[in-house]
Amino acid sequence: MTFTAEPIEVTAEELGRVVYDADGLVPAIVQDASNGEVLMMAWMNAESLERTLATGRTWFWSRSRAELWCKGETSGDRQYVRAAFYDCDGDTLLFVVDQEGRGACHTGLRSFFFRAFGHPDRDPSAEPAAGESPA
Repeated sequence: MTFTAEPIEVTAEELGRVVYDADGLVPAIVQDASNGEVLMMAWMNAESLERTLATGRTWFWSRSRAELWCKGETSGDRQYVRAAFYDCDGDTLLFVVDQEGRGACHTGLRSFFFRAFGHPDRDPSAEPAAGESPA
């Protein structure tokens, strides 16, 4: 399936409601538009938020590399934003996306959240990415 990027029009007033932490960052949760699954959480600064809304693709701030990154530019596992929300306090963002490729996690799994408390014997490397059948 081929997805297209569609910008989301926002006002300066809406952008002004976002509350950043002392490092100028806000957590961003990414949810799959097809089934509601939480795919990932990453950090955004004002520039990555504005780029995300302007381009219709998810952009984040890498704390370890101290640089902006567009999800999927190197892996091909791109995210196309379908809706964007901020919570009641303005200190957390939620993006509903169409996920292209294997998934959101750098491990090749669909979601970052593949580890479950209380299941130490669970082998996440054995789980197929979305659209693949189990081995």
